[in-house]
Amino acid sequence: MIKNQGLRHLALKVADVRRSVDFYRRVFGMKVVWEPDADNVYLSSGCDNLAIHRGNAGDDAAQRMDHLGFIVPTIADVEAGWEWVKQNGIDVVNPLKHHRDGSVSFYIRDPDGNVIQALYEPTISPQSFRG
Repeated sequence: MIKNQGLRHLALKVADVRRSVDFYRRVFGMKVVWEPDADNVYLSSGCDNLAIHRGNAGDDAAQRMDHLGFIVPTIADVEAGWEWVKQNGIDVVNPLKHHRDGSVSFYIRDPDGNVIQALYEPTISPQSFRG
């Protein structure tokens, strides 16, 4: 086993770096922590790191990812996020759903077609991280 503290970093290839940075800042409140050049930007939520790299997001030879997820603190926060998504014209993949295990989620798409899950998960969401 590899000792770890959970999934904390993800890198995406995108067609338009600025458009993607604006999306993740506006929709998830992420902040830019490093912008080494026009083709690469690193964002953080405070406990996670998202790298945005200019590339051909639709290249069939590129690695594929099913989705990435943002853990949401409470069910009420997921429900409020769902209302915000609908009011702001965000591309919806799957609507809000309450699952049998007590989790609640919905799926949206970013400007490059990457699928993102907003998720309340009963065992993970209550955890707190020190910054």
